[in-house]
This record gives sequence, C-alpha cells and structure tokens, in this order.
Amino acid sequence: MAEVKRPKESEQLAGAELKAALVEHAKALGFDAVKITPAELTPEIGAGLDAYIVAGHHGEMDWLAREPERRRHPTGLWPEARSVIMLGLNYGPDSDPLEALVHRDRATIAVYALGKDYHDVVKKRLKELGRWLGNASGLPLKVFVDTAPVMEKPLAQAAGLGWQGKHTNLVSRDFGSWLFLGEIFTAAELPSDEPEIDHCGSCSACQDICPTEAFPAPYRLDARRCISYLTIEHKGPIPAEFRVPMGNRIYGCDDCLAVCPWNKFASRTTEFAFHPRAALTTPRLADLVMLSDAEFRALFSGSPIKRIGRDRFVRNVLIAIGNSGETALGTVTEGLLDDISPLVRGMAVWALSRLAPARLYKLGHRRAIETESDVLAEWALAARAVDDHAAG
Repeated sequence: MAEVKRPKESEQLAGAELKAALVEHAKALGFDAVKITPAELTPEIGAGLDAYIVAGHHGEMDWLAREPERRRHPTGLWPEARSVIMLGLNYGPDSDPLEALVHRDRATIAVYALGKDYHDVVKKRLKELGRWLGNASGLPLKVFVDTAPVMEKPLAQAAGLGWQGKHTNLVSRDFGSWLFLGEIFTAAELPSDEPEIDHCGSCSACQDICPTEAFPAPYRLDARRCISYLTIEHKGPIPAEFRVPMGNRIYGCDDCLAVCPWNKFASRTTEFAFHPRAALTTPRLADLVMLSDAEFRALFSGSPIKRIGRDRFVRNVLIAIGNSGETALGTVTEGLLDDISPLVRGMAVWALSRLAPARLYKLGHRRAIETESDVLAEWALAARAVDDHAAG
C-alpha cells in the first residue's frame, strides 16, 4: 500500500481536481472501487424501508426501526453532507464457498468472516483517507463503516459501485458479490458518478438456491428466515423449521452470493487481511463445539464472529452436528446437556435427538431436573422425534 501524502493548506483542492486526487489517494490506500453520489436518496428508498419494517422482516434488528428519518436521508444523519464517497474493498474468495457444504462433519463459515474483521480494516483506511480529504478540501466530513444508520447499498447503487440484486445485496460488474463497503460523507461538492442500473434480468439463481426460502419476492428479504440473520443476529433458540436447512452453516450463509453469475468477473482478494485463517477453513465440528468461553474468545480474537459470543456460536455448531449424521459426535453432544447455558443445553437435546434418539431416550432423567422453559420445549420436541423414530 503506497504512502498517502497530505496537502498543505495552500494546496487545497475543489471540484473535479479534488475528485481526481481523491480517487488516486483512495486507490493508493488499497480501495478497489471509488465512486461519488450526491448526499440524497429518492423517496422510494425510504418507502421501501418503511414497508420492510412494517412487515416485520427486520426481526430482532430493532436498530433498523429507530430514527427512520436519519436513515432515509444522508442529510438526516448529518445536515452538512453534500456528497457521499462510496468505497469498496474486494474480499473475493479463491474457491467456490458452496463446496464446503458437502463436508458434513466440518463447519461452513461465511467468506466475509474467515479473515480479519473487515470493520477494523476498512475503518482504518477510511480514517486515513478522511484525514487527507479534510486537509485537501478544508471542509468537514464523517466516516462510516456499517456502524451508523446509513443506507449504504442504495447509496452504492446511486454512486455506480453496483446494484442491489434480487437477493438485496450489492452486485458489482467488476467484483461480483464480494465488496466490503465504507463511506465518507463530506461537505465538499464533488462531481458525481453515474448510477448503476439493474443487470439481474430474468435470472433467479439467488432466489432459487436459498435453503430457507427467505425471499418472499425478488428484491425482498425476510431476515427472520435468513440463515445469516439466524446464526448471527437471532439471540434465542433457532426455530425448528430452519435447523435442517441450515446444514453445516454455523456463521452466516453465502449461498445467494456465491451462485450469482456475475461472480465470473470476480477475482480473489489481494488483501492479506481478508485471506482465510487456516483455523477457520472448514474446521471440525468436534473441535468447535467443545470451546470454552475463554477458548472461543482466543480463537476468534480480531474476527467478527467474536461478537455473537460463545453460547450462540455453540448453538449453531450443535445444529450442524445434528445435521451431520456423524453418530461419533454423540458423546461430545451428550456432555453439553449439562452446559451452564440454557441455549446450549437446548440445542444439545435437539442434536442428540437427531444423531442418537435411543440414546437420548435413556437420558430422559435429565429432563426431570431441567427448569428452563426453552430447554424443556426442546425435550418435548425430542420426545416426539423419539416416538416417531420408534414408530418408524
């Protein structure tokens, strides 16, 4: 990454000259895409957000419903904003993420979480670019990376970085599905780029592949059915109807991203921080499920996975174990029936009912000493599964 030189006050720039220098410096910092749009969004974008919230499709992500006026308009978030600089970092994988789904005794982790936390990488560079821009323009600015009420995908489309596909994610003609986004709001008036148009056409690959049917219609996502939401944002027991479709996906889901035909233009990221860590490349479920809280924190230091905590993570791993068909994992699963976390105990019951229902039946005395309603509900569900197994 090249060194970025800071201009002197006497060298302050504006307009097209400032934009050209900005793009040059952004590329020198390692950004793969840089586009600019006016600090505004059409009323249709806000209406779409309102409809999403009213339908309850945001699930437990309550922050999406807070302060809607600040989210609808960039100037609602920061009144001084005149231009929005949208920046992208390529995190393209070196292989097809869908290939990992066949290894049922191992875990599949979303591509974006295999390396270093992108928030840290992108924000550091945004701040560096922001310092340069502040000096170059002499005007105030704000830096954001997935941490404020910014509708970054509509802004990215307005700036020309890509378009929101039928799966509601950004698609780039140059990078396919694999762009991390960051943005700088500036008081500088900068020449804007042409918006990108929709290139999805009649393709429905992302809709068709979704394991949980999370798309009620093209360009609409019901997060409550999305594996990424369920494994990351959802705090309680994952509804039973989604557990088998989850397969071995323990953190996020790349299915709708990976199947997009525009990925034929994507390339592997050259950013070392985004290269997969060896320990997270199809790790063994047997190893992950035994992590203590301290071990979990150590393994996922510097990773976005750390945010969900050990209990939710082990919940996800237990669901993958229940789907694995690996009866040898029954022993470690049985050990978690006594875990301190009700969330873990409940998923251990479900997983064991899938792997070894007769074995779980012999452990029925554990149910008598359970006090948590969610765990008791899992025992009841398991009992029906055991009865069905016996009847079969």
